Amino acid sequence: MKTVNLYRAFLKLMLLASIFFCCLNTLHAQPELPQRSITIQPTQTLDFGIFYVISAGTISVDWHGIVITTGGVVSLSAASARPAIFDIKLCQGRNVTITYHPTTTLTNGVPSLTLNIGPTEKGPSGSTFPVSNDCNFITTLRVGGTLDVPGGSPAGIYNGSFSMTFTQK
Repeated sequence: MKTVNLYRAFLKLMLLASIFFCCLNTLHAQPELPQRSITIQPTQTLDFGIFYVISAGTISVDWHGIVITTGGVVSLSAASARPAIFDIKLCQGRNVTITYHPTTTLTNGVPSLTLNIGPTEKGPSGSTFPVSNDCNFITTLRVGGTLDVPGGSPAGIYNGSFSMTFTQK
């Protein structure tokens, strides 16, 4: 009779231990880690609108889309000027560092035009900023620039590109 009681006690102990270990495994499981990959989508190009050149000068579009001219450059369509826009998707609580070369060249024959890139709404090259909200929210980055226009630049559409590097931290 003592052997049967010991056997039943042993079974109860094993049953309780298995329930305990099942609950322990469930209670202490780690949550799924958030998305670590960064997604960047360019959604709008930097556009200076239509302008004409009397003499050398500059035309700038800041990250708000505000146009400023100097020297002999006159803006004809400030309303059509716009900053470049990038959509960044990365989980909340992460930071992104942006880096870019400060100048690039736009061409349409001779002479070429120099584009000075930036600043962005998050700061100059090398700036770090946190992304917004949660993993499904998009953080928008707007980028402005200044175009150096030599006197006597021929009319036309000038093309070029610039690259930005987005590093997650």
